[in-house]
Amino acid sequence: MNRVVVLDIVGLTPKLLKHMPAVTALGERGFQARLDTVLPAVTCTVQSTLLTGELPSTHGAVANGWYFRDLGEVMLWRQHNALVGGEKIWETARKTDPDYKVANVCWWYAMGADVDWTVTPRPVYYSDGRKEPDCYTWPPSLHDELTDRLGEFPLFTYWGPNAGMPSTQWILAAARQIFDEHHPDLTLVYVPQMDYEPQRSGPDSPATIRAAHQLDDALRPLIDHFLREGATVVALSEYGITPASRPVDINRALRGAGMLEVYTQDGMEYLDPWTSRAFAVADHQVAHIYVRDLADTEEVTKIVSELDGVESVLDADGKAAHGLDHERSGEVVAIADPDAWFTYYYWLDDERAPDFAHQVEIHRKPGYDPAELLYDHTVPAVKLRAIGQVARKKLGFRYRLKTVPLDPAGVRGSHGRLPTDPEHGPVLLCSQPGESKEAYAATEVKSLLLGLAGLHGASDAKQGTKK
Repeated sequence: MNRVVVLDIVGLTPKLLKHMPAVTALGERGFQARLDTVLPAVTCTVQSTLLTGELPSTHGAVANGWYFRDLGEVMLWRQHNALVGGEKIWETARKTDPDYKVANVCWWYAMGADVDWTVTPRPVYYSDGRKEPDCYTWPPSLHDELTDRLGEFPLFTYWGPNAGMPSTQWILAAARQIFDEHHPDLTLVYVPQMDYEPQRSGPDSPATIRAAHQLDDALRPLIDHFLREGATVVALSEYGITPASRPVDINRALRGAGMLEVYTQDGMEYLDPWTSRAFAVADHQVAHIYVRDLADTEEVTKIVSELDGVESVLDADGKAAHGLDHERSGEVVAIADPDAWFTYYYWLDDERAPDFAHQVEIHRKPGYDPAELLYDHTVPAVKLRAIGQVARKKLGFRYRLKTVPLDPAGVRGSHGRLPTDPEHGPVLLCSQPGESKEAYAATEVKSLLLGLAGLHGASDAKQGTKK
């Protein structure tokens, strides 16, 4: 059996490959193809498609988060693998080889997955409200194997205003350690570095190009090591980040039309999904809009479709055409214009914003917030204040980091809609020569990986179900 390593390099595009010779060399050694992604082109949805070969209508990961109707809560970035339907690649592989071994290094929905080694970010939430960096591993012994050698997982450089190379370097080192010491047949490695600067300053900015060079330098020795060990290396991306500068306040529009309700505590406003006639779960350039009474659907569609920055609103037929006809999807789904993206904001006065709006709080916000990558420069000496708050935390004091701006104008890149320019779209490279093909659909990647592993029976059987 052939060992396979999959590097999920977030935001990798043909345009960025021009600055990444080590990654480009994989395609020169084997092949390179366009990767035709799925809607929405966001992490949880695309990764679930890559690992199951199914569309969201089957696997159910309709975005990075959605409205859990049975709980009455909007939740993003859940981690349990049971949320993903469909047959995962390791389940298909084990029908041919029951001893097939898999390592998941920071791909999403990792917890509870039936793989042999798992690493995923998981902070420690102390009873006094503190949050400290850490990770979850399976088996539990893997935690100390990694942290004894690599140190604690650098959570605060994995996301937030300080997001950057340290988290990527830790992940790459962990992947190499697991590959060398445990010998998985399939190693899945999430590489987050290029998710940051393209959203902060745009995909064409000098800072993004510097980040691409940094990442390529970090990947070069790792790729060379995997190849020397006889592994096939696949590098791919879930999406490409495109220039964007127009935030669309979809929830504020619904509130202004009397559709969205809030409740107030301590002078702060919170989304009230139980009583709202309609509200949107914003996720980059796609928003699922949940409508309590189907009789309101036409009116909600009209309100949203007339917003500046909205390209289209998918009804039931539109969702079905894109494989989004799943019970977790909103009654309608909004798609932004190429240079626009959706905010989650629902308050009309910043003085009434909840305290979590000013902070990196991915699990409390009812939508995705790219402004978490930025510092709020309306706060005097914001970086020094943040350092001071961290120092207070280490001394055992409660703290609140007010770092995230409520003005989204600083965001310069986004993703989620299907790409219109292949230069800004996702790509797939493989170190092993294969069939010359202009593009692979995201639903075909699972079969491709099974074939590269030498599990042709499993690959052919799965392809047969698609005919």
